[in-house]
Amino acid sequence: MKNTKTNVMRLLDKGKVPYTPLYYDLGHRPFSGEAVCEALGLDPAGSFKTLCARGERKGVAVFVIPIAGELDLKAAAKALGDKAVELAAVRELPTLTGYERGAVSPVGMKKRYPIFIDASALERDIIEISGGMKGASLSIAPRPLADFLGAQFAPLVKG
Repeated sequence: MKNTKTNVMRLLDKGKVPYTPLYYDLGHRPFSGEAVCEALGLDPAGSFKTLCARGERKGVAVFVIPIAGELDLKAAAKALGDKAVELAAVRELPTLTGYERGAVSPVGMKKRYPIFIDASALERDIIEISGGMKGASLSIAPRPLADFLGAQFAPLVKG
């Protein structure tokens, strides 16, 4: 697993976006963002998960929020410019994104969707995102990531 180059890493390399790969092994522990943070010794506030949601009129969009946070559906709809959004079912993730639950990265999805990153990412020099497979994460600066993805920053988390 260590030194495995994922498609996400290859795409970032091609786009000349700097990142640091992080590899982890959860052993027999069930997968969760919190377990990954614990295994890597990371702050959950700076580690981000990627969620897929469907807007009422605008279709699928991607929301990147802190692992410890909960997506505010009203804020997500506002960012998307839609009346309402609902999270996509876990079983839909491979079809929509090309990734399984726990490995969804905003980089390298099957299709180009609107992408929104929680504004809290701007308070950090580096955030962590999925590397595109279980066992791999990336440390990356939020602005170059957003520029590469054509993503927008918006307040997206409840609370």
